[in-house]
Amino acid sequence: MSKNLADYRKNYDKGELLEEHIAINPFVQFKVWFEEMENAETSSEVNAMNISSIGLDGFPKNRIVLLKEYNEEGFIFYTNYGSEKAQSLLANPYTCLSFFWPELERQVIIKGIAEKDSEEKAIAYFNSRPRESQLGAWASHQSSEISSREVLDKTLRELTLEFQGKPVPKPEFWGGFLVKPISFEFWQGRPNRLHDRIVYTKERKNWSFKRLAP
Repeated sequence: MSKNLADYRKNYDKGELLEEHIAINPFVQFKVWFEEMENAETSSEVNAMNISSIGLDGFPKNRIVLLKEYNEEGFIFYTNYGSEKAQSLLANPYTCLSFFWPELERQVIIKGIAEKDSEEKAIAYFNSRPRESQLGAWASHQSSEISSREVLDKTLRELTLEFQGKPVPKPEFWGGFLVKPISFEFWQGRPNRLHDRIVYTKERKNWSFKRLAP
C-alpha cells in the first residue's frame, strides 16, 4: 500500500529572505540566486524553467523549457514557432515563468509579456548549438501529429544526408521569445511553513518590493 500523501513532511531551513539583505533591482536578485544555485552541489538543470500560457482552446498549459539568456530586458528561450506554446504566446503574450530550486528551497515566479526575439540573436544561438540539435530542429514540426517514432527517425536520417558536409542553417520556423517581466516573486522556504515571499513590481521605470504573507 502506498504511503498516505498527507503524511509527507519536510521542514524548510536552508535560508531566509529579509528586506535588509535583498537587492533593489529584481534582475540583480535573480542573478544572485541563479549563481548561488549554479554553485550548489546539484545535478539539476539550473536553467530549467516552467512557462505557462493560455492555449487556443482556452486552457492554461505549463511546460518546462530551458532559459538560454537573461538580462535587464528579460528572459529568453528558443522554440519552434509552429509549436503549441509559441502559437499560444503569439495569440496571448501574457505568460508566467517559474523556477524551482529544491536544493536551496527556493522558487522564483515571473509574470511577463512575451514577444519574438530578434532574428540575429536566434541565428547566433542556433549556430552555437551542437549539429545534432540543429538537425533535430529541422526534423521536428513540433506539436504536429506523427504516425510513429520511425517517421521522426527517418526524417532525421534524410536531413543528415541532405546537410552532409554543409552548415545547417537556422529554420525560418524556429527562433527565440523574450519575456519582459512586469513582476517577480522570490520565495524562500522557512520553518513551520512561514515562508518568505518578496514581490517586486514596476512603477514607471523603478522597481519596488513588498512582503506577502506565506
